[in-house]
Amino acid sequence: MTSGAGDKAEGRRTAAKIAAWVVGIVAGAVPVLVIVGVAAFVFTYVTVVVPAPGDIKQNQVATIVDSKGGVLARVVPPEGNRTDVKYENIPTSMVAAIKAAEDRDFDSNVGFSLRGFSRAALGKLTSDGGAGGGSTITQQYVKNAIVGDEVSYKRKFKELAIATKMSRQWSKEEIMAAYLNTIYFGRGAYGIAAAAKAYFNRDITKVTPEQCADSKLPRAKRANCLSASESALLAGIVRGPSLYDPAVNPEMATERWNYVLDGMVDIGFLQKADRDTQKFPKIAAVKAADSSDVKSGPNGLIERKVLAELDTLDITEQDVRTGGLTITTSIRPQVQNALVSQARSVMTGEPKELRTASVSIDPATGGIVGYFGGNDGQGWDYASAGLQTGSVFKVFALVAGLEQDIPLSQRYDSSPYVGPGGITINNSDGESCGTCNLATATKMSLNTVFYRLMMDLNGGPQAVADTAHRLGIAESFGDIEHTLSEPNGKPENGIVLGQYPTRVLDMASAYATLAASGIYREPYLVQKVETSTGDVLFDREANKGKRVVSAAVADNVSAALSPIAAYSNGNALYDSTYGARPSAAKTGTAQLGDTGENKDAWMVGYTPQLSTAVWVGTNKGTALRNSYGGTIYGSGLPAQIWRAQMNAALEGVPVEQFPDPEPVGGQAGVPYEPPPTTYTPTETSRQRSRPRLPGEGDDGNITILPGVTIPGGNNDNGNSGDNGDNGGDGDVTLGPGDGASTGTRSRGN
Repeated sequence: MTSGAGDKAEGRRTAAKIAAWVVGIVAGAVPVLVIVGVAAFVFTYVTVVVPAPGDIKQNQVATIVDSKGGVLARVVPPEGNRTDVKYENIPTSMVAAIKAAEDRDFDSNVGFSLRGFSRAALGKLTSDGGAGGGSTITQQYVKNAIVGDEVSYKRKFKELAIATKMSRQWSKEEIMAAYLNTIYFGRGAYGIAAAAKAYFNRDITKVTPEQCADSKLPRAKRANCLSASESALLAGIVRGPSLYDPAVNPEMATERWNYVLDGMVDIGFLQKADRDTQKFPKIAAVKAADSSDVKSGPNGLIERKVLAELDTLDITEQDVRTGGLTITTSIRPQVQNALVSQARSVMTGEPKELRTASVSIDPATGGIVGYFGGNDGQGWDYASAGLQTGSVFKVFALVAGLEQDIPLSQRYDSSPYVGPGGITINNSDGESCGTCNLATATKMSLNTVFYRLMMDLNGGPQAVADTAHRLGIAESFGDIEHTLSEPNGKPENGIVLGQYPTRVLDMASAYATLAASGIYREPYLVQKVETSTGDVLFDREANKGKRVVSAAVADNVSAALSPIAAYSNGNALYDSTYGARPSAAKTGTAQLGDTGENKDAWMVGYTPQLSTAVWVGTNKGTALRNSYGGTIYGSGLPAQIWRAQMNAALEGVPVEQFPDPEPVGGQAGVPYEPPPTTYTPTETSRQRSRPRLPGEGDDGNITILPGVTIPGGNNDNGNSGDNGDNGGDGDVTLGPGDGASTGTRSRGN
């Protein structure tokens, strides 16, 4: 034998020895690995804690609805749409289909399945994509909800241990419900409820399996039942939503659908004859990604307010994300539609830079029944922004005066007010009543009278601030720690003319207190909060309110404000069914520095049933001009919006009258105001366009006999009725550093 042949033989012997040595090592190591694996599993099983059913929270959609159940907004979690349902609401065909698709041994296995592992391995060897996976339904749920999908032995041991332990501590129904409420079906739908909606437009939360089995179930209800064919399609999609959605891959979807139906026969849910009659279901078209969480439109601002309010009710962000909440608000559809549609209608054609906001409150409850902070749900909320109010704030001085027994009959000089330091207060366009009572001054919105009234008050400007806070003006909001005051905590005299920022929401609330005859009720949006499983987290009780001013005072204020809507360019309320509707209102305008322009215009008013505040301004606080180029006052666009909104919001609602006021300071209601004893018309106030008729006096009436007169047909000698917006409000030159206390001219209109 040659040396080469010997070397080859020796090599073969060496290789054989090495192979035997390796086999020996492996043979010895396998038991060791098995022992180590079993030990690791046992240790994990003993030490792991399995959450109780219901403790594992998954993100769900929270739905915000109005008082009638209409959807206002949906808070969609980042991973998509989800709504949990109880096991009792899950269709029996869906339970059977998911078993057939994912775990045919579900009812008997202990959390994991050797048969499943074998089936999965065989499927890989034979390239059978329709074969099931190795993980049981319990394992899949544990992976999705607890341990995650990290690829590691540690994670797999933990998954197996928890699944095994869970199968002993949870019922099969609890596991199945948790699984079907967790898994992803594609199309942004997490859980079976969202999936039924996404693929078939069915709401399975509206029916039970027992109802669906009833042949007499009304068609409208039956439309929410899932058929066996539809359930099979959904169950098949779970394996790979991007692969088995019929809209993406109809051939693979059909193959998978058939696999599931065959499995439903195997587990005894379907008879072979029934299976053969199944037809591939028609699915809904794929919709664009759910954009309901994009805060677009006015309702986005309502959503923002609701979520902030929930936090004050000890309903956490976690509750909102995981509870599948239904949040019922105080918003009334008729009022909300009125606020949005009428604001848009009146503002149509006006300059694009103009903005408006409105809030309506029910005086009997404090509920915010309408909220319009602007058209951009992702933008600035003007209904909750600090804005200068102008003359709508005078009402609080009137309340304070009545509380100090200064009656509506109290008479004041309306001439310009000149105070210490050169302060000069004027009225709009030189308006004057000579010397008149508070009721007349309120109607005419005479700045000089209200300034004098404030100076007469015990407490002065502080009395006005305190009164406003009691009625509903917030003590603080946003970055304003103390409203209605200077940094030293005290208000300036300009408070009576609307110097300080106030929210539209607060003005509606404060006037609602007057509408309720002096009873304050804190405004709110959230009426009730329920979880997806029907648990009630919050249910607001009726609020009896707190009396903050006497009924006599509040009702006398209502009487003083009653003529103003009509006086302000004819904006009285009217109902097509009930006729004229009484109201109490006040207009106001804040001036833009000393430019002679206006930057904020208001109308706030109420009936016994509804209080509404309206603001018109711009995003940057610039000069207000309407579509005709005219200056905007409170009795212009704001009053028009207010009238349109109130009429629409109350259409068909029976008319209620204000209470007859009890006397305050010896006066009940609006006193008689005698005409001025002396008055000399000026050329600016009386422009003659024709010769005086025989017997015609300065008032335009014609004397035909001593003591007998007839009204003039066209009183060109009287004050012009074409004074635009000069009715019932005042514009105020008040801003940082140039309030009334600095001597800046203040106007009324």
